[in-house]
Amino acid sequence: MSPATKLLAGAFLLLALYCGTDPLNHSSMAEFPGFETYAVELPPAAEIPTARDAEDSLQRAEARFLGQVQGPESVAFDPQGRGPYTGVADGRVLFWNGEAWSDFAYTSPVRSDICNPKSSPLDYLKNEHVCGRPLGLRFHKKTGDLYIADAYFGLLKVGPEGGLATQLTTEAEGVPLNFTNDLDIDEEGNIYFTDSSTNYQRRNFMQLVFTAEPSGRLLKFNPVTKETTVLLRNLQFPNGLSLSKDGSFFVFCEGSRGRLSRYWLKGEKAGTSELFAQLPGFPDNVRTNEKGEFWVAIHCRRTIYAHMLSLYPRLRKFFLSLPIKAKYHYLMQIGGRLHGTIIKFSPSGELMQVLEDRQGKVVRAVSEVEEKDGELWLGSVLMPFIAVYKT
Repeated sequence: MSPATKLLAGAFLLLALYCGTDPLNHSSMAEFPGFETYAVELPPAAEIPTARDAEDSLQRAEARFLGQVQGPESVAFDPQGRGPYTGVADGRVLFWNGEAWSDFAYTSPVRSDICNPKSSPLDYLKNEHVCGRPLGLRFHKKTGDLYIADAYFGLLKVGPEGGLATQLTTEAEGVPLNFTNDLDIDEEGNIYFTDSSTNYQRRNFMQLVFTAEPSGRLLKFNPVTKETTVLLRNLQFPNGLSLSKDGSFFVFCEGSRGRLSRYWLKGEKAGTSELFAQLPGFPDNVRTNEKGEFWVAIHCRRTIYAHMLSLYPRLRKFFLSLPIKAKYHYLMQIGGRLHGTIIKFSPSGELMQVLEDRQGKVVRAVSEVEEKDGELWLGSVLMPFIAVYKT
């Protein structure tokens, strides 16, 4: 064996040892030794929607409040039509009074200087468990109370005057809420909400996506009995949830499986769930407009790479064990760049409209779509603004 061959063989051996042992903890899952990966149930490729927005319509959206709101996931308007209100990365819920933003509510009782403004929404991740991270927001139409799904502090409520929100529930069946994500309220005041994972917190949302672990839950809080019950369990990253216009059912997103499911509240099917619509990617929130149609925010379309790894968890586990940082695995999941997509479905689950910014020039990511007075308000946990698109 020549010296050059020996050198090359030695280099490959060192590389193999480095990849196999990850001595510098560069692996995406370095903080979770012993992690497991799970198969994702996906439909045949022919059943996944392929509709595109050839005009990249979301590039015509207006980026409002640039730099004034960091990571505004949910956008809500109160019963009087005022707002928007939005939860931001430093743990506050902000209110736009038509001229300026003001503090409206907090979810954490122990805020400190570590919650002070930072340059990017992602800069807050490591301290979210201290500062709080309000995600889904909903106003009770009769009382004017704002209900908040905070990723770390559970389900909360604050009155019309704002202030420190009161915790309503932090556990179900003895299992703590670990990643409270979104909610909606029926006419009786019952609150339906999602807990995305009992193993991964929101600050490790990428690891939850990578592993597709099935510990997510769909829950109900009864405001009279104060009881929290589990409606569905073993879900893979459940997040957005929205009641139908007539209140007979609600739909909820399951991120890892890329689908919208319907849970019946009334009628012969009450208490059961079924597929409502298949989605082309990883959904976040879903919201109902005045016509009873559903707007779904798609975080990104599912790439061939993501599709293959979803089906083969052992291969995925191998890749995740390599000393490759999470952000690079994430970029491979989303096809190399952020790109905003929203889809509208009819009350019966038929695809009606697709709006996109495939180049990510203006709307790089969407967490929620709130339709009001002919405008779509687009929030995103990754962006420092709210985008507004005129329909």
